[in-house]
Amino acid sequence: MAFAALFPGQGSQAVGMLADFEDDCPEIQATFTEASDALGYDLWTLSQDGPAEQLSLTEITQPLLLTAGVALYRAWTAARGTDASFMAGHSLGEYTALTAAGSLQLADAVRLVRSRGQFMQEAVPKGVGAMAAVIGLDDATIESVCAEVASETGLVIEPVNYNAPGQLVIAGHAQAIDASLPRLKEAGAKRALPLPVSAPFHCALMKPAAERLQEELNAIVVQTPSIPVIQNVSIAPETDVQVIREQLIAQTFSPVRWTQTVRKFTDLGVQVAAEFGPGAVLCGLAKRIQTDAQHFPLGTHELFSKALQEING
Repeated sequence: MAFAALFPGQGSQAVGMLADFEDDCPEIQATFTEASDALGYDLWTLSQDGPAEQLSLTEITQPLLLTAGVALYRAWTAARGTDASFMAGHSLGEYTALTAAGSLQLADAVRLVRSRGQFMQEAVPKGVGAMAAVIGLDDATIESVCAEVASETGLVIEPVNYNAPGQLVIAGHAQAIDASLPRLKEAGAKRALPLPVSAPFHCALMKPAAERLQEELNAIVVQTPSIPVIQNVSIAPETDVQVIREQLIAQTFSPVRWTQTVRKFTDLGVQVAAEFGPGAVLCGLAKRIQTDAQHFPLGTHELFSKALQEING
């Protein structure tokens, strides 16, 4: 049985996340302690006490979710859960997947994504960029509207998160996003609404962040993953360390093609996947893409135990 491990991106964090693992899974606490030592603050206490506004700060959200995903995967391995045949992560989750697969060391990874969050936040002045979710419209029509608005305004507006059929996120200059929303509704979108985010992630406006991130990434060791990781840019499991480095940088200003990633799993024979993180965002998306597969969220101890039993057989 081919089994895939999925790692979520920003938005899955919540105050009190993984709290019910504290007494039964020492790997969770050990991983959070390791990450906290690298960051210089108590990540576990912050995750349990909040406030939520602080957890939503990009430079905190990214190391927090990376640590949570790695912690859950370590707990899964310690419980002798089925070995992952493949891994993939949504945006930030790609860094989590590479860490779980041994390509990045946890201490390096949490510091790297903290910087990634800071650089992405600082790349565009507040209010200049925006993102919006478009629901119920085909990708080609959305791409066409974005191209038209970009041509007319000279501003950046791009599809950036291909989350599932009929669910796509666009990003760019706020003025261009605002101009596109009525056109998308006229074109047949069920909904086209701005998202409450702090920066226009994964579009060309993030290139300054990518340049700064390059320096940070050059300073750490990257190894070949022990488990194949389907990367966001190529939709392929890369083994060349230099290619992995290049794709992590390109990912900063390139779209997340999650629909294609899950379809790649189908091609690879994956019929069972689990989401290593709080929440169940990726499971929800994957069920819409790969309707004949099983998808297990692991964000609570009860769900974790149930998945362990069912997947291990």
